[in-house]
Amino acid sequence: MRASAPHKAELSRPLVDRAVRGALEEDLGLAGDITSQATLPADATARAVFRAREPGVVCGLELAAAAFRLIGPGLEFRASIADGEAVTPGQTIAAVAGNARLILGAERTALNFLNHLSGIATATHRFVEAVEGTGARITCTRKTTPGLRAFEKYAVRVGGGVNHRYGLDDAILIKDNHIAVAGGVAAAVEAARAFAGHLTAIEVEVTSLDELDAALGAGATAVLLDNMSPDELRAAVKHAGGAARLEASGGVTLETVRAVAETGVEFISTSAITLGAPPLDIGLDIEIGG
Repeated sequence: MRASAPHKAELSRPLVDRAVRGALEEDLGLAGDITSQATLPADATARAVFRAREPGVVCGLELAAAAFRLIGPGLEFRASIADGEAVTPGQTIAAVAGNARLILGAERTALNFLNHLSGIATATHRFVEAVEGTGARITCTRKTTPGLRAFEKYAVRVGGGVNHRYGLDDAILIKDNHIAVAGGVAAAVEAARAFAGHLTAIEVEVTSLDELDAALGAGATAVLLDNMSPDELRAAVKHAGGAARLEASGGVTLETVRAVAETGVEFISTSAITLGAPPLDIGLDIEIGG
């Protein structure tokens, strides 16, 4: 079983290597893994196996592999499954064999990425399952861990969700503070349309049907319906009549997301799948003499 969408999500290898190299440098410091140096012969070998300790969706195998590839030569990493596949407790995910000092030096870096991103993919998949059949799509926000946004958004796609904008520079999202300074919804959207290129999407956040009317009249590409109840969302969907793409946001939980989806909105955004996602429990067990 795969949780991801038909088109497989991918990561840039230079981006992966840069992030993993930085994480290894942070962990190894100036002297390297002095515990392994003190307790293990330099030529000791081992085989280590990644196993799931709880059910979930795996994500981050490419970063785990990079940790063992970048720490030194000679380690052999083999994944048993692919990102996006569901696992059960005790299931083998991957294995690495070679020099024991190198394996242990990269262990925590590999697990940190794998645990964290698998947690996001798992949380996303649960939200996606909760809205199945409604036509609504689960999307993330810019509420991500600093420095890890590309990987966390990748994990959302692996879990079956879709990405919102990556940053402030790839789409215009007019929020309440922009509206307050610009002098109203219509004024803000009209200014954005005059500024933006023809390929730049313009979304505006609204909290009422009157603001929705102003956004539609000014030509917004999409409208974010902020902190509306299911009844208010349903009325907004009917009122818009397909004139713009509608996104619901604000306080969405796994318990409430189905009711939000059934209102007819096209997108539901939530930070619960990124900042609120607990890590998936994956362990690394050493087998001596591998």
